[in-house]
Amino acid sequence: MLKEKIEFVRLVGNERRVGSTLAGVSRHWQSDKEYFLLVSPHDDDAALGAGLLIQLAKRENVPVHILIVTDGGMGYCSAKEKDTIAEIRHKETLECYQSLGVPTENILWLGFPDCRVSNYRGRSPATPKNPSVSARPSLDGLAISGFVGLQNTFTFCLRKINPTQCFLPTQNDLHPDHRIIYEEFLISLFHAAGNIWPELGKPLARVPYVHTFAVYCDFASPPTLRMSTPLVYLENKLKAIASFRSQRQISSLIENVRHCGPEEYIQAIDFKLYHPASYRNMFEEKKVLGPIR
Repeated sequence: MLKEKIEFVRLVGNERRVGSTLAGVSRHWQSDKEYFLLVSPHDDDAALGAGLLIQLAKRENVPVHILIVTDGGMGYCSAKEKDTIAEIRHKETLECYQSLGVPTENILWLGFPDCRVSNYRGRSPATPKNPSVSARPSLDGLAISGFVGLQNTFTFCLRKINPTQCFLPTQNDLHPDHRIIYEEFLISLFHAAGNIWPELGKPLARVPYVHTFAVYCDFASPPTLRMSTPLVYLENKLKAIASFRSQRQISSLIENVRHCGPEEYIQAIDFKLYHPASYRNMFEEKKVLGPIR
């Protein structure tokens, strides 16, 4: 049944939290300090997987940054657009996210070559044979502090934006770019909060909370948050996605969004760090109790 009200349902262990605001069901809400960063491997991914979330963040006065990782250069569906598709998608992207309430200055392109992000894993010195990615506004120059690579750029952006929560496509997604960006972004969270690479900015005071949304494939494990909205939010989302007129190959994804109705699901990522003591009791000798007399 479609709901004509906004409802958030968060699952925390055996607890089911229900509320009318994201703040009301969140574990670590930071009030006016909240700042969301959505990592979109391709320009349309954040709209497809989190178009409702973007609108709901605006409703709660939470600033949103959209970080678009690739340049869209391989997304042409017409031979005549082969050499101009990146600029076409740039204009479509502005139209899309502005319609969802994201200010132009919060829409950032990193410009990594579409379908070739595997060549930019990690961090390495920028050389003539290894030029940095092209840059869009707010990321001037071919290299960032003399280095290139996904981890270098993500660390720089995280320290610059200083988000409290980050959202990106699930690691279970079909597209290789999504998988690689997931891995590189997560390790960059720890770089950004540490003392490494001081030329990239002041370390974060704490690692942001991380969540995933689904674009192509299902979550690796069940999601932990459901967001339900009135139909108008879905209509806004579909209108925003329709801005990508050049991307005719995503028609089936758009139809799936339409069919599923005005709801989205998010999965919280909990980092399970290694603690040797967790395994100690497994290796201790077990005492056998004698018969009770």
